[in-house]
Amino acid sequence: MNQSELIWQNGEFVAWDDAKVHVLTHGLHYGTGVFEGIRCYETERGPAIFRHLDHLDRLERSAKLYYMDLPYSVEQLRAATRELLARNELRSCYIRPLVFRGYGVMGLNPLEAPVEVAIAMWEWGAYLGDEGKARGIRAKVSSWERISPRSLIPHAKASGQYLNSVLAKIESLKGGYDEAILLDDHGHVCEGSAENVFVVRDGVIVTPPQTASILDGITRRSVLQIARDLGYPTLESDIARAELYLADEVFLSGTGAELVPVREIDDHAIADGKPGEITRVLQQAFDDALHGHSERYLEWLDFLDVRERASA
Repeated sequence: MNQSELIWQNGEFVAWDDAKVHVLTHGLHYGTGVFEGIRCYETERGPAIFRHLDHLDRLERSAKLYYMDLPYSVEQLRAATRELLARNELRSCYIRPLVFRGYGVMGLNPLEAPVEVAIAMWEWGAYLGDEGKARGIRAKVSSWERISPRSLIPHAKASGQYLNSVLAKIESLKGGYDEAILLDDHGHVCEGSAENVFVVRDGVIVTPPQTASILDGITRRSVLQIARDLGYPTLESDIARAELYLADEVFLSGTGAELVPVREIDDHAIADGKPGEITRVLQQAFDDALHGHSERYLEWLDFLDVRERASA
């Protein structure tokens, strides 16, 4: 991991190596935390955080779903993130806000444990690699089922829930694949271990609906809007496993992965085994939005003011 200089922790800027928690922190034992993955990109106007408030709003909603009241407002967290970015003098980076139950109680009742907040950031390249973005990745349908809304809360980006994704990711890597695709409790396609799934068939872009145990991805929403703006028909619908193999194109989206083509699933080549035309068009349009090259989507970017950087 590429360390930066500072981390924001409970209202203070602390050195990277000094950002620590007690070994009996509740979230460490029981996974009682929520988090976000956010990216900042270099643009012609300077560093810009992609859909910053959307991510922080989701962080707050995730916390509430697990009975945690944020001790800071969304606007305070936005300001802290911007100042941390300026102090660390980063131009592009990955940002990780984390809300968790801290030290104070042990046992399954977390309600008396304090709610703590930290924000870290560091330079991090494409989650599935630059080659994966260029050539496409190989995926495996996991034997691990995606968590059900009858057991946990798929719409929350909660720390403990990601053990489900960890198992699927390890299984795929040990099998020689780049990524896992999980099915929901009805056997429909759900999502990747850390990405939403899209299928293209006969020119229509299809993605699993909210009812398929997916995380409501902010990148997913962005891709759907870009696709509609470009005139592509889109559909949120259940997808059968076999439809992955029969698709004209398959791609994944997520903050870490951005937009990545899938060239093969379960050793079935997708079409000719190369990234498809619609995937490439969307990938370029999304990349333009991330880096401030598209006037249409400038509202998605939270630009760091030059004066903020100078005063940090």
